[in-house]
Amino acid sequence: MEQTTSINLPTKPVFLQNKMVPLLIIVSSLFLSLLLYFALKPKSQKHKLPPSPTKLPIIGNLHQLGSFPHRSLRALSMKYGSVMFLYIGSSPILVVSSEEAAQDIMKTHDLVFSDRPSSIISDELFYRGKDVAFAPYGEYWRQVRKISVLHLLSTKRVESFRAVREKEVARMLEKISQASGPINLSKLIISTTNNTMSRIALGKYYEGKLSGGIDFHQLLAEFLILLGTIHIGDIFPSLAWIGRLTGLDARLKKNFQQWDDFLEQVIQDHNEKRNNTSEHGPQDLVDILLEVQRDGSIGIPLHKDHIKAVILDNFAAGTDTTYTTIVWALAELIRHPTAMKKAQEEIRRIIHGNSIVSEDDIGKMSYLKCVIKEALRLHPPLPLLVQRKSRQDIEVKGFHIPAKTQVMVNAWAIARDPKSWTDPESFLPERFINSEVDFRGQYMKLIPFGAGRRGCPGIPFAIATVELVLANLLHGFDWELPGEALDMSEVFGITVHKKSPLVLVPRPHYTK
Repeated sequence: MEQTTSINLPTKPVFLQNKMVPLLIIVSSLFLSLLLYFALKPKSQKHKLPPSPTKLPIIGNLHQLGSFPHRSLRALSMKYGSVMFLYIGSSPILVVSSEEAAQDIMKTHDLVFSDRPSSIISDELFYRGKDVAFAPYGEYWRQVRKISVLHLLSTKRVESFRAVREKEVARMLEKISQASGPINLSKLIISTTNNTMSRIALGKYYEGKLSGGIDFHQLLAEFLILLGTIHIGDIFPSLAWIGRLTGLDARLKKNFQQWDDFLEQVIQDHNEKRNNTSEHGPQDLVDILLEVQRDGSIGIPLHKDHIKAVILDNFAAGTDTTYTTIVWALAELIRHPTAMKKAQEEIRRIIHGNSIVSEDDIGKMSYLKCVIKEALRLHPPLPLLVQRKSRQDIEVKGFHIPAKTQVMVNAWAIARDPKSWTDPESFLPERFINSEVDFRGQYMKLIPFGAGRRGCPGIPFAIATVELVLANLLHGFDWELPGEALDMSEVFGITVHKKSPLVLVPRPHYTK
């Protein structure tokens, strides 16, 4: 009989006899499920960030800023666009260089971009953000700004200090009249603006030595230099200790302590004066702030540190920017004799032979106002406005801007943009004749004082001094160069100064 071979079939399929196989099937099924899920899931749009120049490791684009960042940034914006990212270290900074983009930042999305980035230097000098300019956005900032707008910088308050301004201008003219040769106008103008601000803010002059042998003008000069200095700890937080090695931290602490001691004495003197007399003369800014503190009507406690910070704010804004604007305006007029002659003829015609221009006269001087606008266009005191910070994610000109991005508005580049201005590099006051364009924050093509919530509230205060000083300098004297060519080069800081002093020869015009 034929023998048959029996085959023993397995009781389980072969693929189930291996204990690892079920696990492989499960993993494969999960993988295929996930693959199918992501294949069918709608594609999320990747955020489109602003373009950026090629950056180096660690330092980012820091090496591309140069000695004049406002000029370097304009050159970069011409290549990469008016909305671009610049990486300082590893952190992106949004750089805005056009009228349209500025409109988005400071008007359309003003609230989103109303915060301030922290800064080691401003925190140290302004009592940890208790001033107006550098305070973070919030209830405190809203209240302290309201104090400044309503009580310190209103049109009525500016008018109340008219006699102080006119007296200081008269003193300036007397010094010029006594000069027998060339005069350093830069030095004289800054002295005039400092003295005017001292009397308005503190109630009296603070010239020469203070208690402890501190020179007041040197104290203020050091304060302004420090404000324009970059602390490496703001760029690379882990390297903040270098500020101690370079001596910058020590300079900050010293300047702050000197100001604090000085302002403490000023407040004490004001309180004693109020308590010891029933007669009160014209109020200065310290008087006003102490009165606001006493009546407690603003809804937040106002302590001495708040008062000191606000006073320092006014000194920084009310002296350096004012002086800088006057010097640049006069320097441009020296370079453009036709504009100089036109401004002088207008002023001398309006005041009818009087020896001094009063603030009543200035309202009629339309060409003078055009000169000042043009000087502010070509030489904005703060070419890079105080930085802002975004409070949330936002889209600007089709680009995604993440929350907490720092924003730098290049007011200098915007004011020289050929898309917004005809012949933008030329000094032409006539461009403002019959023009509605102004510098008070409504026209984004001219924003030397910023715009929106974070725009400078002290514009009327500053312009009143600029107009009065410049009108009297142009009325009282004909000006000549002492021989050498006029140097128009700049020095960059928080404000951009003329590098060399403005030295001119005065030729008296009026007769007393």
